[in-house]
Amino acid sequence: MSRIWKLTLYTSRRINLAAAGRNYTNTLCTRYQISRQQARLYHLTADSVVLQPTMAQREEFISRFEEVVQPLFQKSDPGLAPITKRLREILEYNTVGGKLNRGCAVVHTAQLLGCNDTFNAHVLGWCVEILQGFLLVADDIMDKSEMRRGQPCWYKKVGLTAINDAFLLESTVFELLKTHLGKEKCYLKCLELFLDVTRKTEFGQALDIDVESLDFTAYTMERYNSIVINKTAYYSFYLPVALAMHLAGRDSEMELKIAEKILIRIGHYFQVQDDYLDCYGDPSVIGKVGTDIQEKKCSWLFLTALKLVSEDDRKILLENYGKDDTECVMKVKDLYKKYELREKYLDFSAVTYTSICEDIADNKSGLPSEIFQDFLDKIHKRSK
Repeated sequence: MSRIWKLTLYTSRRINLAAAGRNYTNTLCTRYQISRQQARLYHLTADSVVLQPTMAQREEFISRFEEVVQPLFQKSDPGLAPITKRLREILEYNTVGGKLNRGCAVVHTAQLLGCNDTFNAHVLGWCVEILQGFLLVADDIMDKSEMRRGQPCWYKKVGLTAINDAFLLESTVFELLKTHLGKEKCYLKCLELFLDVTRKTEFGQALDIDVESLDFTAYTMERYNSIVINKTAYYSFYLPVALAMHLAGRDSEMELKIAEKILIRIGHYFQVQDDYLDCYGDPSVIGKVGTDIQEKKCSWLFLTALKLVSEDDRKILLENYGKDDTECVMKVKDLYKKYELREKYLDFSAVTYTSICEDIADNKSGLPSEIFQDFLDKIHKRSK
């Protein structure tokens, strides 16, 4: 059975096939040089509803927060009481208010794998969300960001003590892991996974920061891919699924390698979306004001523009990119508009989504395809 036919059979169970429009299908066939079946498939999935944790799943996940973190406050040295009280505030401000997709993904994946250890699935999910909080607090300080999740960044609220607060969040991950899972068979695997992914993420962040001090000859798609895979893809996509796999005992080398390959591709797609939303997203929707242009970020939009611009426009682009000046930012955005960067992104999104769907349909690990498809559908055509 061909790849695309298997993919179509899988997708047809999720989508109403009667919704395809003939004219749009023809357009996709011409633009991407693909078959009508592939074009039809993309048209259907592209307009499908983006999956998020259900209200009930999110509420249940939040309801477990207190039970998961309570040991942090029961064991504390009385002399550390002021900091323990502060830790609760840090946790609630920087973890509970997010979309919680990563944490809920641990629980959902564990359920798909037939794991009945619901409580420890929630523990691992909250550990992922707390790790995310640690990384975002530090990232906002380094990027001099103003807003996060629709509220002032933590360092804007408390000052540079937020640096140590980030360390507190990181240590909390490992304390909770030991407290709740220390006697479980999967503890060592989960611990090593958190350590490895945290290290990868920090190296990715270092690459991202380092490039901003270099000249534009260092801005390459190869470097971009290294930044994206290490800084974002591993902790956002591979980590939640791999943790659930360890908890469920579905963690053979083959299963983990196949999961890693698909999830890293989804993570790369996610970061390209983030780059797009930083420039074109609505700040009231995404919860922050985009600053990639001002910060001289090695972004997908900038690298794509570099390949397209004329010599004269290249000079304008390089003279204005990385300057915290409204006029300079507008000149860069005008070039993005001139060279149709929005349309280039939409083309990339269409082709990438279809390609990843094919990889999911070809998954030979025995793992439920829903694990990967649900993750992909959560981010496809997102607006924040």
